[in-house]
Amino acid sequence: MASRLLRKAIVCFSEKVTPKSLTSCRQMSSGVQQITMIPGDGIGPEISQSVKDIFSASGVPVEWEDVDVTPVKGPDGNFRLPQKIFDSMSRTKVGLKGPLATPVGKGHQSLNLALRKAFTLYANVRPCKSIEGFKTPYNNVDLVTIRENTEGEYSGIEHIIVDGVVQSIKLITEEASMRVAEYAFKYARDNNRDSVTAVHKANIMRMSDGLFLKCCRHVAEKNPDMKFREMYLDTVCLNMVQDPTQFDVLVMPNLYGDILSDLCAGLIGGLGDKRGNKKEHFSIFESVS
Repeated sequence: MASRLLRKAIVCFSEKVTPKSLTSCRQMSSGVQQITMIPGDGIGPEISQSVKDIFSASGVPVEWEDVDVTPVKGPDGNFRLPQKIFDSMSRTKVGLKGPLATPVGKGHQSLNLALRKAFTLYANVRPCKSIEGFKTPYNNVDLVTIRENTEGEYSGIEHIIVDGVVQSIKLITEEASMRVAEYAFKYARDNNRDSVTAVHKANIMRMSDGLFLKCCRHVAEKNPDMKFREMYLDTVCLNMVQDPTQFDVLVMPNLYGDILSDLCAGLIGGLGDKRGNKKEHFSIFESVS
């Protein structure tokens, strides 16, 4: 299992972190790039150390800066991410993290969500690609899911209406939807891909998903050379397990991206992801399963 995870981590890293994409990253006089490492919880530290070992053996010119993101209690009594993660990322601009656990129960914020909000990591980019020599149920898979990463059902907006009734709010905004849609089309063009599929449930959530879909249509109109289609989430899931090669780049709200990412993991035996903030040039990569 460890070798499988590590292979995916290094493939994801080597494909996405190119000399061009690292131009904003701090480069030392020796030509070695500094990378923020967040070991994470559970199997995270083990995977993270193994990734370091593999990068070292492969001669990858990076230097790791380990950071613990365990929340610290502030003067007001609230828990926040430690300042050192902000200091490290401001220097390196690129991070690699292991899985982060969040205790189940009231009062505990998801550390993954906290990182996304702290660095405005609005685009969760997950390549799903067959690896030569690594046998999986499907061959020649090469698709990318781009998930809006800051709102939707994972906004963390919940409250109790009355005892026994809890309301969780799905937040969809035009600003965030336009931002991730524009990212998806730019990603497709920059990576020589020719189609973008918007995944939605606007037939049920007419206002929220309807707004997301409207934004995708607007961006598609500005990119007439790119093929664009709209598909319901359940249709995408069915078609993907029948023939994943029919998809290229998919863009979707937060929860749907989580669902499709897990499905993609089954297609190729695991997954890696990149969370990008184009404006500030922050990227955090993760090998999670």
